[in-house]
Amino acid sequence: MLTKDSILTSVPTTDLIADTVVRHPAKPQTPYQVLQLLPKDATPEQQDSAIQSWFQPGEIHYSEQPDTLHLPGHDKGHNPREIRIPDYNKERFLADDSLYHPELAHEPFGVAGDPVPYNISNDNIISSLLLGCFVMTLLAFALSKNFVIQQIKHFFYIPKREDIKTPTSSEVIALMYFTLQTCLLLAMAYFFYVKAYVADTFVYEDEYLFIGLIFLMILIYTILKYPLYTLVNYTFFSGKNNGQWIHTMLLLSAIEGALLFPAILFQSYFDAPPQNVITYAVFVLVLVKIFTFYKCFVIFFRKNGLFLQIILYFCTLEIIPLLALWGGLGIITNALTINY
Repeated sequence: MLTKDSILTSVPTTDLIADTVVRHPAKPQTPYQVLQLLPKDATPEQQDSAIQSWFQPGEIHYSEQPDTLHLPGHDKGHNPREIRIPDYNKERFLADDSLYHPELAHEPFGVAGDPVPYNISNDNIISSLLLGCFVMTLLAFALSKNFVIQQIKHFFYIPKREDIKTPTSSEVIALMYFTLQTCLLLAMAYFFYVKAYVADTFVYEDEYLFIGLIFLMILIYTILKYPLYTLVNYTFFSGKNNGQWIHTMLLLSAIEGALLFPAILFQSYFDAPPQNVITYAVFVLVLVKIFTFYKCFVIFFRKNGLFLQIILYFCTLEIIPLLALWGGLGIITNALTINY
């Protein structure tokens, strides 16, 4: 019988299977090894999350020691923290053009266009003033409603002395505000007149200075009228008639402002012809002067029947100051406007 060769030994099946299994290291060393651990149907988001969980980026610490290991004939190595742009990248045909250097100041090219003409409807300050006038008018009328309505009812009625009602302090303040508003509206109406008939350009770029000076001059004229009337009336008439006349002047000023306000709004926001607005303003001014002449006759000269004295009185205290105001406005207009 033949004996078996002792050199040949059989290999166990379990050891052969174990050698054929691919063994992975305990900790992946590369992102590729991490991806091999994931299933084949892993999404890119899962792959990215797996790589971030195994590898955490750290801060790079460059060596502070000088680089002495460089090739002979070459310069020393540069610091990787320094970024140098080659000169050929900076040199261009238009390198000196200021348009390519926003840090340099330069003048814009081209020809300046025509400026947009001034329009009150686009002026925020004037619009705010008109809106404020409207709101304050409502408040002032709420305070002086009873007195104003009573005075308007009895305007063409000749009352007796005991029927005269004295306004309260709040009503007087409201009437004074109406007077202030009337001065502002008259200044704006005169500004429209200057823009339409005199000149369209001014010495100063802002029109607010011109309107402010006109308003100040009209306000001074209005304020000076009251002590002038008081001085003359206390000399020739009684104090009660003088008080009644002062209240009548305040009421007429309020009526004048109320009549001018719609015209100023139409001119500002609806581009009404300035000729119509100026004609309407002149009509309102003449109408108020007629009412003033009538109340002056009723209060002071009704019992005396002196027609010549009332004409002298009215011309001295109304017409002459009004002509002086017009002359002063003309001087200011000639000084602040530019006529080509």
